[in-house]
Amino acid sequence: MPKFSLKGSRPAIAESIIIIALALVPLFVTFPYRVNIFLSWEGAYRISSGQIPFRDFGTPLGYGFWIFPALFFKLFGPELISLVKAQVLLNIMAGFAFRSIMKSMGVQPGVRLLSVLVFVLSYSFFNFWPWYNHTVIVFELVGLSFLFRALFSDSRIRKYGNMLVAAFFIFLSVFTKQDGGGMAFMLCLVFVAYNSLQTRRWLDLPIFVGMFALVAAIMILPLMPGFGYWFNHGQPPHSSRLAVNDFTDEIFGSSNWIKAYVVLVVLCMVAKVKEWGAWLQQRREVLFALLTLGILGEAAIFQVTSYTPPDNNIFFHSFAFAFIASYLFELLKININSFRPLLGATFLVLFWWSGTWWKYIGRFTDRLFPAQEAAAAGPGHENVVNRHNYMLNNDTTDVPVSSWVYSNLKPFRKIYMPASTVKGMENIMALPVVTEKKGDIKVLNMSELTPLAAAMPYKLETGPDYPLWYHLGVGMFNRQLATFTQKIRDHHYDLVIYEYAPTLNNFYPFALRCELKQHYHQVDSFLAPRRPTNAIIEVYVK
Repeated sequence: MPKFSLKGSRPAIAESIIIIALALVPLFVTFPYRVNIFLSWEGAYRISSGQIPFRDFGTPLGYGFWIFPALFFKLFGPELISLVKAQVLLNIMAGFAFRSIMKSMGVQPGVRLLSVLVFVLSYSFFNFWPWYNHTVIVFELVGLSFLFRALFSDSRIRKYGNMLVAAFFIFLSVFTKQDGGGMAFMLCLVFVAYNSLQTRRWLDLPIFVGMFALVAAIMILPLMPGFGYWFNHGQPPHSSRLAVNDFTDEIFGSSNWIKAYVVLVVLCMVAKVKEWGAWLQQRREVLFALLTLGILGEAAIFQVTSYTPPDNNIFFHSFAFAFIASYLFELLKININSFRPLLGATFLVLFWWSGTWWKYIGRFTDRLFPAQEAAAAGPGHENVVNRHNYMLNNDTTDVPVSSWVYSNLKPFRKIYMPASTVKGMENIMALPVVTEKKGDIKVLNMSELTPLAAAMPYKLETGPDYPLWYHLGVGMFNRQLATFTQKIRDHHYDLVIYEYAPTLNNFYPFALRCELKQHYHQVDSFLAPRRPTNAIIEVYVK
């Protein structure tokens, strides 16, 4: 039997298989309707239809988030499942970008392989849908991978070529989400500044900043002046949604993983480094430490500024693991590149992140070992109490996902929703105002069912003052609210689809519902495709 080794191309092949294989899993499953995915769909649909952001619609985000979804709409059609396909590519990009960063940091093959596995299991594997709080990090990782290639390149042409690509992707990160992208840019400045200090190449920092400014000018100037209104949260009627207490409460009150990693990183450095002056001259070592601590700091801030979904900042696990494992294996003199230590460490990583893959295997174990449950107390069930039924769910408004069904409408293919939602969409498609006007209908769709624009179809309203989504104070403001109010009073729309979500703060402006009740006629209502099903969709005609 030949001796096992991680020399040559074996690590690259193993890492590529992990990244690609797990990224392709979503292509072979079906999905429940994802909360808030309507935003991903409509932005991609508008751009793929030729609309220009900040001219044909406004958004407080740059259009970086919708580039790949729009491309996949062009390739596969404006279906929700096309968004899943776009996310597959983004997950592959993120995996290889992370691998490239680890390679630039000089992480040994065994630790790099384990770190890639941690990255995929902890961050990519369960991200099936594109969302801006994830895409911003993907672009950041790609930008960092090219930046570190530039910093360690011996060829001037390759160096500045990689730096230009890095500036482009870091700008796309900013142009996807200001907070994450802004922190990515600041981290890049720290890395380039330190590298310039050590190499005495003082022009690298202004050159990188100049490249970033050039890319920004090329991308932004054609979008003016509408871009200035939507992207600037500091002008009226925009206002900050954050406070200092938000950061201190989250960081000091919780964030236990991040704080634990910081402590372990510091302990590893103290245990290994004997001469700090000499250590500061080792570029890879210092950049690796700066990167790890910088990512942990970014994650601590990102969880406050971008709180939906609540676990969108967990990209830090793999970076912290790679740094700590690199130092730990060296301090313990463990050859992680040999078969037995690597196999044992792999099993430990799989055990650590079993929560991401066990839910798939758990479906089979649930059938093999069914739990004894009782829906309610009754004859023969009085003494059946366990962790599954010790509390009775008396909320009759919620509909379990197991009872959701599929729709026959093409944009919703392979996506299941509450039966009430599917029936409600069928009723909308059968309305006389829809069947008779055949595409000339004027529709205001303030709901999560944005793919109805392709199913009917109807023409989307456009204009530099028209918001992409309707969350008051986030995606639209008082000026847009006044415009919609007047249009409803003037009976501008033939059909209005309005989602009433009483537990969400003006997710769709409550004031417009009052106007609809007064000036339009409600013909139907049904459950919105949310989990839990705590919102309803109301249908209004003139």
